[in-house]
Parts: sequence; C-alpha cells; structure tokens
Amino acid sequence: MREELRVAAYAICVRDGELLLARGHDDAGTPEWMLPGGGMDHGEDPYDTVVREVEEETGYLFEATALLGVDSVSRRIPRRLGVVADHHALRLVYEGRITGGELRPEVDGSTDMAAWHPLDAVSGLNRVGLVDIGLTLWRRRPAVGRVAK
Repeated sequence: MREELRVAAYAICVRDGELLLARGHDDAGTPEWMLPGGGMDHGEDPYDTVVREVEEETGYLFEATALLGVDSVSRRIPRRLGVVADHHALRLVYEGRITGGELRPEVDGSTDMAAWHPLDAVSGLNRVGLVDIGLTLWRRRPAVGRVAK
C-alpha cells in the first residue's frame, strides 16, 4: 500500500455573522461548500499557503490572525491500476480577516464559486466535514488545538 501525506492550510473568516466559503465538487460532481484553502507547496510556510489559497479561491487578500488548530485524518483511497493509497491529510485551520481584494470565483482551479453564508445557515449547506471542524475550533478554541473525535 502506498503512503501519501498531504499538508494543507484552511481559513475561517467570519465577518458580520457570515462565513466565507468556496464551492467545489465531490468525486460524483455534486457541489459542496468548503473552507477556502488547500495544499501546501514543497518548502512553503503554512501561513503563506493559507494567504495564497484564500486569494486564489475567493479574490480576497487575507491576513491570518491565529492558528486555531490542526485536524488529522487518514483514509484509504483507491488509485489507478488497483493500487490503494493510505492517505493522511494534515489540515491546519487559521482564523483571519479580509484586508482587501474583491470577491470572485477561482480562475482555472478546483472551486467555481466563493460566497458569504450566514453562520446559522451553514448547517443546511451541502458541505465537507472540515467546515464543521473549523467552526468548532473557532467557537471553542480548544487549548490543545484539536477537536476531540
């Protein structure tokens, strides 16, 4: 079994009672909302990753103000030619604020829309699990920087 490690950084940005989300699609093509963010390039600092990813996916300039925590998840993912990967995702969640730019969709990327959603409406959205994990980190601010599973 092939081992894979993906380190990524994501943003929780709440403004006027609304959460900034980006919309991507699952493997079946169903739209799903996610935190703006994504994979860290080799040699890139995670802080720089989240700033870059927010701008790419939303058009906004983002300033990370706090590291809220880390989420770690492993799962088996089928790959080509019958290979199965033991995929480990290490996801850093930053809180921050918008400092400039204009809301727009990502150009030639993995998301097709960015939008603000009222916090009380997020639970009704089709969303990835990291949205709920990020919001829990933001609301509870656990001293250990992780959500108990």
